[in-house]
Amino acid sequence: MAKLFRAAIMGPPGSGKGTICKRIAQSFDLQYLSSGHYLRESIAANTEAGVLVRSYVERSMMVPDHVMTRLMLPRLEQLIGQSWLLDGFPRTLSQARALNSLCQLDLVISLNIPYETLRERLSNRWVHAASGRVYNMGFNPPRGKDDVTGEALIQHDDDKPEALLSRLRYYKDVAKPVMDLYKSQGILHAVSGTETDRIWPYINSLLSAKMHIQPSGAFQTQTPP
Repeated sequence: MAKLFRAAIMGPPGSGKGTICKRIAQSFDLQYLSSGHYLRESIAANTEAGVLVRSYVERSMMVPDHVMTRLMLPRLEQLIGQSWLLDGFPRTLSQARALNSLCQLDLVISLNIPYETLRERLSNRWVHAASGRVYNMGFNPPRGKDDVTGEALIQHDDDKPEALLSRLRYYKDVAKPVMDLYKSQGILHAVSGTETDRIWPYINSLLSAKMHIQPSGAFQTQTPP
């Protein structure tokens, strides 16, 4: 039986975590676990955790640690015999410690993206609220409305430039202890760049080495000199 492999990806708003995660999941046959998906799913299903989540989301508040762990850990317990990639969890040191009590990660990738790139991406980002599908007017524009449902798209207030600096400060404050923890465990790898296609070859090689397999040809992109 192949060794289980568990990884997580971290990055500030607009860093492209979702895009990178989907490439990794497809290329390396890892189950992609998005905390955002589970949050929306729990709200739609009106579960006990979903009711708690809705009470914070409707007030534009961060979902607290005890609610996030209550939502995520049972899901991960159900997948204890599978390999997976986490996006959006853990966000805080408390969440990371709770995850450590369940299982040990093999790799954590931290995306370091320049401020100007984040600002441009977020100012062009529009979202289908019900599904969480993200569009970028610069490189992934919709066909007017949501491509799947035809419903209207929205732009979150906290994606607007005036809110970005405070979001980045918050991210750095809560992410640093998490990264310090994973750095002390020897599993943190930072990746810097401005374009997904430019950083993908490094991530591809990193995952291949960690999983002891040949680099995947899927999505392979030649980095310009």
